[in-house]
Amino acid sequence: MTKKKNAAVFILMSCILLARVADLRARSFDARSGVTKWPTHGWAKGKPSSVGLDEKILAELDGDLASGKYSLVDSFAVFRCGTSVYERTYSHDYGQIYGKEAKTRGPLNAHLTGPYNYFDPAWHPYYHGTDLHSMQSVSKTVTSVILGIAITRGDFKAGLDTPLLKYFDVAKVKNVDDRKRRITLRHVLTMTTGLDWNEEVAYDDPKNDSSLMEATDDWVQYVIDRPMAHEPGKVFNYSSGVSELLAHIFQKETGQDVEKYGEKYLFTPLGMEHYWKRTPMGVVDTEGTLPAHHGPCEDWIPLSARWRVGRGADCVEGLGEAVANSVY
Repeated sequence: MTKKKNAAVFILMSCILLARVADLRARSFDARSGVTKWPTHGWAKGKPSSVGLDEKILAELDGDLASGKYSLVDSFAVFRCGTSVYERTYSHDYGQIYGKEAKTRGPLNAHLTGPYNYFDPAWHPYYHGTDLHSMQSVSKTVTSVILGIAITRGDFKAGLDTPLLKYFDVAKVKNVDDRKRRITLRHVLTMTTGLDWNEEVAYDDPKNDSSLMEATDDWVQYVIDRPMAHEPGKVFNYSSGVSELLAHIFQKETGQDVEKYGEKYLFTPLGMEHYWKRTPMGVVDTEGTLPAHHGPCEDWIPLSARWRVGRGADCVEGLGEAVANSVY
């Protein structure tokens, strides 16, 4: 089952766009017209040819998406040089597609009800019939950006070489050894903790640690209890688990909830509506499933097609740089 990975292209594009915010920002002013293209009330509209793109190729991909060649893609949008040049959406009846799975307990549906059921159309991929669309693992990038904001503002005071175990009662953590004691925040942010974690298999595989984590009540405890497989900092290993640790770490370090902090300094300034799922213990799901609208900073989070007025595109450029500079 690759349901959680259907957003792979979406995630890749979001990460690329985040990395290129500074470059796009430099081109947001059109010297020929003397007009600032964004941030504004919405995207300037144009044709693919106006920005050097071949509309025939885009139309071919659109045809493939519409025919279901690439399964369960909900939208396709192309933005270049501050201009929206191609947008399409594709409707799917998720209630019918996953009707059987929604009622069957399994790795992606361990709780059967509510937001933890990946087959429930009330929660995935759209939130309760709105066009708030799950961002899946793009949520990890958003979490890092919020942490970058807090570092930049001085609200997150710990250095990135702070030991991870500072934020836990070590007596209640399993498999503690010298390697686990050497894990730092930098390792968490770069997914190089060395914790034993298998997310290379399909998400409906009973060996997938991400799904095993989500089947428990205490996701954070599941992650921190994992044994060590490598020396910290030596091996990159994609892990939704270590991203989930960030919600716990943020609360402990700042005394604030990461979602509430993000609302104040990221979502509201950018005009982004959102809903952020929480674990059964009430911890923000910073590893995935942040359904949201984009505001005028679509250049780093392309989500739905609905706009609200926003005022903060410049902040994301600075914050993306702050995260990169702090971590690397």
